[in-house]
Amino acid sequence: MTQREQEIIAIIRENPFVSQQEIADALSITRSSVAVHITNLIKKGIIRGRGYVVDERDHVSVIGGANMDIMGYPFTTLRRGDSNPGQVSLSLGGVGRNIAENLARLGVNTKLFTVVGNDIYGDKIIQDSLKTGIDMSHVLKINDLGTGTYLAILNGENDMDVAIASMDIFSRLDEKYLEDNQGIISKSQAIVFDTNLEEKVLTFGVNLFQDNDLYLDTVSHTKALRAKKIIGKFHTIKPNRLEAEALSGIKITGRGDLDQAATYFHREGVRNVIITLGEEGVYYSDGKSTGILKAEKVIPKNATGAGDAFQAALVYANLEGMEIRDKLIFSMGASLLAMDSYDTINKEMSTANIQKIIKNLEVTSC
Repeated sequence: MTQREQEIIAIIRENPFVSQQEIADALSITRSSVAVHITNLIKKGIIRGRGYVVDERDHVSVIGGANMDIMGYPFTTLRRGDSNPGQVSLSLGGVGRNIAENLARLGVNTKLFTVVGNDIYGDKIIQDSLKTGIDMSHVLKINDLGTGTYLAILNGENDMDVAIASMDIFSRLDEKYLEDNQGIISKSQAIVFDTNLEEKVLTFGVNLFQDNDLYLDTVSHTKALRAKKIIGKFHTIKPNRLEAEALSGIKITGRGDLDQAATYFHREGVRNVIITLGEEGVYYSDGKSTGILKAEKVIPKNATGAGDAFQAALVYANLEGMEIRDKLIFSMGASLLAMDSYDTINKEMSTANIQKIIKNLEVTSC
């Protein structure tokens, strides 16, 4: 929400039957300006009709992985089976945690629901995430398993060549944990699931919160299959081509196949279908409009966090009531900003910096 919208909400909470003119007088603005803000707040689902009942769903919940990322960068072309001169960095990671940090940096009130070990990595994840603005008060900390770790070796173009994910701890992100936090999660404006959750837990969580707008981050081809039986319960999905094939059962080789896959997902119940196509761009469909958007190719400093930034921006854009094409452009801007950093999360991530990128972004429709 904007600062002005927050001021209007504060007045409405005091008096749900306050008139638009009374709000205008209190804030020293015109009644017509108040009417525009009220309309936007209704579109965003923050207030519901006359007399301006405030929907207390004021945050986004992210349910998924949090781990430490260890990244190896070769100075030159990566040589397999050899010791490569380069550098190694250590940073906070995990798909869910990365999405949560990007959301927080975009100004969204964000709560993370995950599990970490009672170790130095777990402490660092909690403390450093708090500094970025994520609410970590509901994170589960356990003693008998270590915090998740993701080890990646990048190639000469700073894209991932091979990686190992040590994620046994996420078996503790279970049904009981979701039930224990049901009250606060159910009050979310939106809920993002990543597929680091085991299939039975993901299914349980999606059914538990089916009255909310649910977003899916597929994480990987293998893990995406955990959502296959419940795919229609998601508001927005963002698989890549291979993941979309696995979830729909449709081989995707061209535009017609993309449309067919989107039709399948819409029939299942998905509202927004986003399929990333690598260098070929991003396909989108909301059941009314479809297309492929493509931006100019860039050489990333680090591409590993681009998808997480894209996902967070999609959630933000939807909360702001953007049309689907504008959502895609905004999310592509976030992805490009993410890649302009050696860290998994670009510390300069913000709506203002995304808008700067979009202003100069050459996007073609296919």
